[in-house]
Amino acid sequence: MDLAPYFKSVIDQDQNPVVICDAQHSIVYMNPAAISRYAHAGGAQMVGSSILDCHSPETGELMKRILAWFCQSPDNNSVFEGVGASGDEDVYMVALRGDCGQVIGYYERHDRRTWEQCPKLWPVVAAE
Repeated sequence: MDLAPYFKSVIDQDQNPVVICDAQHSIVYMNPAAISRYAHAGGAQMVGSSILDCHSPETGELMKRILAWFCQSPDNNSVFEGVGASGDEDVYMVALRGDCGQVIGYYERHDRRTWEQCPKLWPVVAAE
């Protein structure tokens, strides 16, 4: 069974921005929330560019150090990067590993500290 469409759907349905990069810091994928969030910087046109160009030099250096830390041990897989610009979200950098455990890239994940803006269960799924 090809699981790729399922994994893509998981990322695409996330209401928070997810930006996936290779081990050279090139953006390889942005979910729809990331495309929308970063529309002012080019949105989908950012794919193929360096994520380091989207951050301050200080944050870029931090991201390089985090990637090096990921490479030091297969147990080093996720780290809190900081508070997002909106102030109500936390930003994490998460290692992506190949079948043999080698680092093949990473993704930046935003976690909001506010409620999701999606319909609640009962108005959508009413008893008949």
